[in-house]
Amino acid sequence: MHTHVFGADHVQGWKGLWLAALMPLAFSASPLAAAKDIAGPSTGMENTSMWMTVGEQRFAIALEDTPTTWELVARLPLSVNMTELHKNEKFATLQPPLPTQAYRPGTIHTGDLLLYGADTLVVFYKTFTSSYSYSRIGRVDNPADLAKALGRDDVRVTFSVD
Repeated sequence: MHTHVFGADHVQGWKGLWLAALMPLAFSASPLAAAKDIAGPSTGMENTSMWMTVGEQRFAIALEDTPTTWELVARLPLSVNMTELHKNEKFATLQPPLPTQAYRPGTIHTGDLLLYGADTLVVFYKTFTSSYSYSRIGRVDNPADLAKALGRDDVRVTFSVD
């Protein structure tokens, strides 16, 4: 039986290869952009917006560039029944769950589209402070009529890219 043991020269070679691969990140003005260039195939975020339709009203949503958003966009078009909660938000449970990058926003703004936990899609139609954690998906561009469109009761909402 023959066993090959890698010597110091072989290990040095791998270190050099890793340094060469990471060098664009170090010298880039935008490390995230350089990482995406190295990553290869498209993330599907060429569209930085999607639509939310409530009845006859359509709202443009500016999207965040996050894994949560990428996965949601991959599921579009998506129609959900959203439940009223606290007179400031509508929510719907999604299955399967989405990836998360939770943070505490402190202030929730009218028009925020967030994910609570890994499976609860939430549209907020009033601004308020919160200690809860969410994953950011996007924000309605012009939320002026959002509360009126969503109404006081549960509502059917369709999310789409066109």
